[in-house]
Amino acid sequence: MATPIKRIEKDFLLKVLHDDQIPVMYLNDRTEYVLHLEKPAKSEVFFRVDRPIVGLKARKKLDLMFDYKSQVIIFSIEVSTFKDNHLVAPAPEYLYKNLDRAYSRVSTPQDMKVQFTFQGDRFSLHYPKVQEYESGEIGEWMNTTDPKNLQGLIDQMSVWIQGYASGYKMVIFKEVKPAATEERIVAETGKTLYIPSTLANFPQSDPYPKKRLITEEMFRRYLESTGVDPQYIDEAVNRFIKQKFDAGFFSDAWTPILFQEYVIGYIHLWINKEGKLPFDYNVIDTLYQFAKVLAYSLKVNGYFNTGRIKNEPFEGKIMDVSASGLLFAYPHSGLSSALLPDSELAVRLAAPKRNIRATARIVRRYKDNSMGYFGCRFLDMAPEDMRFLFEYLYGKPFTNTDASFVTGQV
Repeated sequence: MATPIKRIEKDFLLKVLHDDQIPVMYLNDRTEYVLHLEKPAKSEVFFRVDRPIVGLKARKKLDLMFDYKSQVIIFSIEVSTFKDNHLVAPAPEYLYKNLDRAYSRVSTPQDMKVQFTFQGDRFSLHYPKVQEYESGEIGEWMNTTDPKNLQGLIDQMSVWIQGYASGYKMVIFKEVKPAATEERIVAETGKTLYIPSTLANFPQSDPYPKKRLITEEMFRRYLESTGVDPQYIDEAVNRFIKQKFDAGFFSDAWTPILFQEYVIGYIHLWINKEGKLPFDYNVIDTLYQFAKVLAYSLKVNGYFNTGRIKNEPFEGKIMDVSASGLLFAYPHSGLSSALLPDSELAVRLAAPKRNIRATARIVRRYKDNSMGYFGCRFLDMAPEDMRFLFEYLYGKPFTNTDASFVTGQV
C-alpha cells in the first residue's frame, strides 16, 4: 500500500524538485507531459510545462509523479490558475511512496469501454452481510469428504471436536436470527469470537494476515455501538467474560459460517470440563476451515438455490486505469455490496482495435454518500494484451525502462 511521506521529508522532496529541477511527469490521454517547478514550493506550487496541457481547466486534478534516487513518488494537485505553459496550484498535502501497482494511472480514454461480470454464481440471500471476508481454498477437508454428504461432514467434525472441546453447537440463521451478544457481533463482523481462557481477556491482537478474530478493541467498539456508556466499557467487558466463567466455561469460540458476503450461521465450541487444554490457534484454524467446507457443502446440496440470481455483465464508472489495474465506481446497491476485497471479476476492456479479457481482483474499496469505489488489479492478462494496453494508454512503445519508472497506485 502507498505510504504517506512525513512532512519533513515532503518539504525536503519539494525543495529538491526545484533545486535540482527534477522532471515531474503527467500522463493524460496517451500523452506524456513534463513539468518543472519554477519557484520554491511554499503554500503554492508554480509549474512550467513542456507544452500546453490539452483540456486543462481550473479545479482540474492532476496526478503527478517523479523519480528520486530510483524511488517513484506520486502526488496530486488541483489547478487554481493556468496560462500558456504555466500553472499554479495549492501545494500538495501529501506525497506517497512504496507504491504497489506496476504502472501509473491515467484518465480513461474516451474510446475505451469496460465491462465486468462476477466470477461464479451469485446469490441474494436473507442473511446478515459483512463488508469484507477472506476468500480462498477450502483446504484438505475436501480430500477426505464428499461435499454432497453433508451429514458425513458434520459427523467428521463431531469426531474431531471430541478431542478438543466438551461440546459444540451449530446454528444456521434461517429460522433463528442473531440475538445473543455473541451471535450479534459474529454476524456483524464475520469474525471469530475467541476467548482462550475465561480467566484472561480477549485477544489483544490478531495474528492472521487477513484478520479473523474479534479483538478486545473490536468488542469494546461493539459495546459502545449498542449504547454502553464509554465510562462503563471496562466493566462491561470484564462482566461479559466473568459471566462465562461463572457459568462453568473455561474456553470459548464462536466461528462464523460464511457464504460469499453472507454470515449464514456459526459454530460454537466450548470447554466446561476439566482435562482439556484451552483452545489454541490450531483449533481456530481447523474450525475456520470446517466452516468454509460446510458452506460449500450447503451450496453443492442446493441450500441457496432459491436465492440464485442471473449473473449479468455490468459497467461501472471508470475513474482511472493503468496497464496493471483500474479504479471504478458503482452506486450503492445490492450489487456493490457484493464487491468485496479479494472478489474476482471477469473484465473486458474494449478499445477501438482490440478487446482485452482478464480477471480483475478487488484489492481495496472505499465509499462516499452515494458511490462505492473499487481498486482492482489485473490478473491472467496475456503478454500481448499487456503490451497493447500499455501502448494504448501511454502512447509510446513498451520498454523495460518504462516498466520500472511508470509506477502508481491502484
